[in-house]
Amino acid sequence: MPRHLLDIRNLSTDEIDELMDRADDIIANPQKYADCMRGKKLATLFYEASTRTRLSFEAAMMELGGNVLGFSAADSSSASKGESVSDTVRTVACYADAIAMRHPKEGAPTAAAQVCPVPIINAGDGGHNHPTQTLADLLTIRREKGRLNQLVVGMCGDLQFGRTVHSLIDAMSRYKSIRFVLISPKELRIPDYLREDMTAEGVTFTEVEKLEDVIGTLDILYMTRVQRERFFNEEDYVRLKDSYILDVAKMQLARQDLCVMHPLPRVNEISKAVDSDPRAAYFKQVAYGKFMREALLMKLLEVEV
Repeated sequence: MPRHLLDIRNLSTDEIDELMDRADDIIANPQKYADCMRGKKLATLFYEASTRTRLSFEAAMMELGGNVLGFSAADSSSASKGESVSDTVRTVACYADAIAMRHPKEGAPTAAAQVCPVPIINAGDGGHNHPTQTLADLLTIRREKGRLNQLVVGMCGDLQFGRTVHSLIDAMSRYKSIRFVLISPKELRIPDYLREDMTAEGVTFTEVEKLEDVIGTLDILYMTRVQRERFFNEEDYVRLKDSYILDVAKMQLARQDLCVMHPLPRVNEISKAVDSDPRAAYFKQVAYGKFMREALLMKLLEVEV
């Protein structure tokens, strides 16, 4: 049976550390890995719009010497004719060695994995999980802060629907002495199931509504956008979309070694004036994601150099 990545919990902490070590080596020695995927193909099945994740997967496979095929919207696939996800992946598995899938419905990649004979990688399913973004986030934190333990991690914005937040909490909860500060309006707090899991596992966290009250205590600030596509009505989106905007004034309240992250795309929750601040790491985060996806593809396809 193939090894899938559907949830960050599919990987042990040791495996995550090994992937980060491999990514570090790819960054340092790109030529060493340039042909290791020659003859292999990755299919990117993106039923939902994406720029960074889809292109990151494609760039990762090509930089390893492999090839890519797939689609970038449901209406450009047989899904527009009513084909099921399971039939699509069984078909595409005849053409590709691995599949990266993004889908607006939570659990769609998990359902696909039940019938797929090649590895399925969850590239984001609704508001649920985004494990490869979490791998990018972890590498960013380790390279920018030098560690993955003894950190105060602030999560700010849409914590209810933010799949990147859910996956990162799951992953970082396994490292030592992590404290989360969850910053959101009441309507966008983390889901109840996640709060219950954190409480049951003894994870330290606080929930607050004002970013400026806590920004000075943080090692990491993980900003998120309020996602229009997750809301059931426009009125609620408009009311909440500008709840948090990180600007130069707020950055002056932060520590000099703060690391500011964002899974992107941003709308206006981080002022462009912050981009030139050396503490802004979100475009580095994009680059690190490509290297982590290279390491992951090698692991799932059992490729060594």
